[in-house]
Amino acid sequence: MRILLVSQMYPGPNDPDLGVFVAQLEHELAARGHELERAVLDRRSGGKRRFLSLARETWKKARSFQPEVVYAHFLVPSGLIGALCSKAPLVVTAHGQDVRNIGAVPGLRTLTARTLKRANEIIAVSSFLARELETKLPQVRGKTTVIDCGVDLEQFQPSDQAEARSELDWAGEGPLFLCVGSLTERKNVIRLARAFERLGKGSLVFLGDGPLRGELEGVAGVSLLGCVPHQRVPRWLAACDVLCQPSLIEPFGQALLEAMACGRAVVATRIGGPPEFVSPGAGVLVDPVDDEALVRALESAVILPCPNEAGRAAAAEHSVQLQAERIERVLERAVARGTVG
Repeated sequence: MRILLVSQMYPGPNDPDLGVFVAQLEHELAARGHELERAVLDRRSGGKRRFLSLARETWKKARSFQPEVVYAHFLVPSGLIGALCSKAPLVVTAHGQDVRNIGAVPGLRTLTARTLKRANEIIAVSSFLARELETKLPQVRGKTTVIDCGVDLEQFQPSDQAEARSELDWAGEGPLFLCVGSLTERKNVIRLARAFERLGKGSLVFLGDGPLRGELEGVAGVSLLGCVPHQRVPRWLAACDVLCQPSLIEPFGQALLEAMACGRAVVATRIGGPPEFVSPGAGVLVDPVDDEALVRALESAVILPCPNEAGRAAAAEHSVQLQAERIERVLERAVARGTVG
């Protein structure tokens, strides 16, 4: 198939961590023999005007490449742009914020409904997200398939913890807890830091940045390392004992899946996608607003096996190769059906 990939998130020189999951799926689809062209944004900077450049690039690529199918990541604006710029069948993936914005951002419900009416197929990265989308837009029921973006089991695999800690120059005592993601209210980082303080042992490392950084600075045992290149994340996962993502809501939880692939236990929110793949023995699910439960979750997770074979086995069911194969079938159905809307 000739596939035009449209995404508002894609790794770039200044933002190498942006939409890595999109690039991984692109690579796997190409490895399966498909021809791909991309129209993407590979930077966070530029404000909303950058979406105009994405639209121009998509229009240009659609004219020259003549795709058999447009494969867009995020409902609006990427999916809408794909729908407007090409008459080819459209497959669009919902990731989370694009669904939460429906009803919260003026006019977005109408634009999203228009996009999804035009789409042949809709992919959601979790059943939780599919239910939320179908609740907000009941007319899309029956068009949604649940497929997450998968994990690269070669890049993320169990490795020696002592070697990783030596390489990263980490010499702390006690368990090492790791949190990968933005320092935002939704990620629940303040409550996590307070639970760690009450635990009273080990270290807590945050990889990521955001508006709550100032409130975390100076907390005993907490290190704020900012954003790190995505290729360095496996080393930090190898070094840690537990990956923590007790978000207030998590549509899927990519960092959790990557940690499980590395054989590390996880502490994950009960709200959203994580209960769909965090298996018993792989980690602890927690009510994200229950302070006592979060402390207990840290205590329980740190005594789970390391490396954690249950986590690795669960992650293997979500390999990027398997997910690319599933997406391939969705794209083929869209091509066979032809343009709708």
